[in-house]
Amino acid sequence: MVNDDRTPPDCPGGHDGNPESGAGVHLQNQLEILIQDFRTSIEPPMPVFVVHGQQSGDDDAVAGLVRQLYAGQEAHGTRCAVAQDAYEGATEVRRAAAMVRALSDPKKWGGPKAVYRRYAFPRLRLVHAIDDAVAALGDSWPAPAPGSPEAGQDQRQRLLNQLAQQRWRPKNTARWHSGLPLFDMAHILPASLVTVLAALLARSEWYVAVGAGLVFLLLLTVLNYVLPGRAPIFLWLRRESRWFMTTTFLRAAAVQEDPTEVSLLRPVRSWKAIAARAYDVAEALRAGGDFHLQLCVLALREDLRDNHRRWSWDLRGFKRPRPPMLFLPHADDRNGGIELIRAVSDVRSRRSELDPLLVVAAVRTDDVPRLERSVVQAAPAPEAAPPKFGERLRTWYREWARNLRAEQSPSRERSVLPWVMKIPLPHDQLDPVEEHRRHLRASARPTLARLVWALHTLVLVIALLAVGTVMRADALHDQYCSASVLTANRDTRREQTPGGGTECIGIATDGVRFADWLPAPQPRGEVAMLKAKDEKPWTVDQLEDRIAGQNADVLAHHAGKYVTVVYAGPLSADPAAGSSLVKGAEELAGVYLAQAVINENSSVKLRVLIANGGVDLGRQKVMAEQIAAYAAHDPTVVGVVGTGRDLKSSRATTRTLMEAGLPVVSGTNSATYLPREFANWFSLAATDEWQTRQLGLIAAQLRTPDRRQYALVLARDTAKTDDVYTDEQARYGERMLRRHGFTLLDSRRYTLSGGKPELRSHAQEICSDGRVPSVIYFAGRVEDVDPLMAQLGTESGCAGKPLAILTGDDLSKADFTGGGASLAPEVTLYHAALAELRTAATRTGFYLDAAKYLPGLKGRRLRYDSPALASGQTALAHDATRALFWAATRDDRPQSRASTWVNLRNVKIEGMATGTIDFTRAPLYGDRTGHSIVLKEVRRAGDGTSTTRVVCSRTAGDTDRLTEKECRIG
Repeated sequence: MVNDDRTPPDCPGGHDGNPESGAGVHLQNQLEILIQDFRTSIEPPMPVFVVHGQQSGDDDAVAGLVRQLYAGQEAHGTRCAVAQDAYEGATEVRRAAAMVRALSDPKKWGGPKAVYRRYAFPRLRLVHAIDDAVAALGDSWPAPAPGSPEAGQDQRQRLLNQLAQQRWRPKNTARWHSGLPLFDMAHILPASLVTVLAALLARSEWYVAVGAGLVFLLLLTVLNYVLPGRAPIFLWLRRESRWFMTTTFLRAAAVQEDPTEVSLLRPVRSWKAIAARAYDVAEALRAGGDFHLQLCVLALREDLRDNHRRWSWDLRGFKRPRPPMLFLPHADDRNGGIELIRAVSDVRSRRSELDPLLVVAAVRTDDVPRLERSVVQAAPAPEAAPPKFGERLRTWYREWARNLRAEQSPSRERSVLPWVMKIPLPHDQLDPVEEHRRHLRASARPTLARLVWALHTLVLVIALLAVGTVMRADALHDQYCSASVLTANRDTRREQTPGGGTECIGIATDGVRFADWLPAPQPRGEVAMLKAKDEKPWTVDQLEDRIAGQNADVLAHHAGKYVTVVYAGPLSADPAAGSSLVKGAEELAGVYLAQAVINENSSVKLRVLIANGGVDLGRQKVMAEQIAAYAAHDPTVVGVVGTGRDLKSSRATTRTLMEAGLPVVSGTNSATYLPREFANWFSLAATDEWQTRQLGLIAAQLRTPDRRQYALVLARDTAKTDDVYTDEQARYGERMLRRHGFTLLDSRRYTLSGGKPELRSHAQEICSDGRVPSVIYFAGRVEDVDPLMAQLGTESGCAGKPLAILTGDDLSKADFTGGGASLAPEVTLYHAALAELRTAATRTGFYLDAAKYLPGLKGRRLRYDSPALASGQTALAHDATRALFWAATRDDRPQSRASTWVNLRNVKIEGMATGTIDFTRAPLYGDRTGHSIVLKEVRRAGDGTSTTRVVCSRTAGDTDRLTEKECRIG
């Protein structure tokens, strides 16, 4: 091949593409008309325009005219290629094939003004690869001897080895510039595998998913381009391979009996089919003849069809509104142009599909007979005034298009080239025009697909999506406890603790663990408690893991034979605010213990979901909303256990759960108003009003008749907190003291600073006044007792003087017997507790079960006063869970949540940790009877420690009233 320069010499015409001759203007107009039709969906047939002079002396002018047309179309942005004057080859057919080979270079098509990206020619390159392999083998590949299948197999193996060395590419082609389309099946499959991998990693962190995808793509790249082998990986999935195996043009070349089908799921069979077809084609190429040229032409037109396919992934057909054009300024025997024209017409006549290639060739007048005859049957009849050349040109094209189908019919007597339209050019039309006339030009407006579905638009969209994805991922990670790149577990949310930390609020699903969110510096597994006195043998994460194990077994082996209970409690801790996790840890232990016992002994199983309401249940309203949302799509959820603190949000929390149809069984919430306002509220705890009434039995004994005695209420200031328990205790305590004849001083409210109570000024005023109270009703929390005793023990007006302090059930969480808390000298503390464990211990298996199932207690000998269980929180949560499960499994079948709600008013279970759980006497809106209650007395011993004595008590289910005689304080 010679003269491989892209731009031919001596190109007349202006730089703007305006032709200089009359024939050039008319021909350019005809081309633009075809281009305008091509922009629509009509898909007009594209002829091979063969222009020649009516006189032999005009051959050079005709060749210059073709160059004018080429320059004009290139200026308009048409994908143009121009053939040179001569190509290498032993025969004219070989030279024509060399011309087609030169056209497989994408750089030959489209100048700087051509729109969209370059063409790709994978099919034509595959044909050239086989041709190069045949040429490389040369004479060393003799014809096989008849009846010698071994020789044929050896020839095939040698061909495949040569193709493997070439990587199934034409020789001397750069490996990294193969010209393969990016979005081909050979690339779609790896991309699909990456997509599946990304889906599997969707729940992972975004950087893990992205990193895994990049590593997988890199691995495929190494396999495809670096590792040696007989063929590139996924060769049978490339578009050229599919065409190679499915085109009917090659059926005549297939002489072997090998399989001829490719399949995504049968790579070995597909590889054998491609190898067999390659060998057959190689044999046909060695035989010579027109097959080689026609196969190259077929591959070229199929590639051009694919490059202009409109409904492709990139809509490239819409972005390339001008058809490709091939210009042959000199179509003769030196470059094989005549044979190429004949091959284009023959291949088109054999195929049923239209291709977009438009060929404009100039031939010498003496070579016109080699192109057979024109499709015009006869010269037009003489007219008085012959039509102009432009009108004749349009008439010839219409006649050619109308007769095209008939001219391809095999019944024609003479062999014709039906796709060739010969245009004789009069001498006068080749002269330069006197004035500069502009020709027609098809609309140059960018198509909508080019504007919307373009590379820069894609880059912009990808950039926006990337930024949006990162922002969304950050937002999801900031908002939810478990989130990946685009999705999140919406059952839990991130919230800020009062001390500025982060806590996880909601209902734990899909592997979320609240223990993972407990504060540093303690490592995971040692964060269940914040203080030494709060430590338990178990940790929150141990309990969560064991509950998760029970749930997994229930779902795996007992589908349809279980009910789900949600534990809702405080499972966050905030060291900066001085909050403790002891309540949540103890309650969770009781719920797990009930689940383990139930699943061991019942045919209907219990599944437990854990919900966190935050530090001291400060986010319980959000928690309730998450529970309700989850229960809306899980009908096995029958109720809630927990919500054990009385807060301002308790009404909204209970209302949210009631609207979701969920009954609530609380073990420790002593709110007086909740059972009176909500029909779904059931509690094992004695109400604050009833507790203070029982404490009044002790207050009556502290009152000296006929003598003025002062008393006051010291309570937490709840103006800036969510606490309602202390307000109720203060209100009912004040009523009780007044009812027993004490002279009440002004009540006092202390505030918290950094989680610590500010009591010094209050202690100074109380102890320095001449009216020092003999009784103080303390409406506070257990964590405030130590600071209060420290102040009372150092103020001169109170130190060493008898003083009685009455308080509610929150003090049952204090560890007086273990030395964790102490009293000031001469101070006696009387407090209520919600669980009478000593009397009930003789009639329950609770302690044996605890030693069997609870972490850290296995094998121990447990009693009602064992430190891990003495507060009663674990026992109450256990009994509440058992009561709710009983209502949810009446008649040994799972019940709906509505039936569970109704059945709760029929619950009566004996042998529980706190006695008999009996809801049968519970009015619809009002207080029930039969609560467990304990009144305790705590005194300071001589060594500074504290001693505790039970003054009087009732187990759960015992409705006999306590009496003053029974509750003597000695």
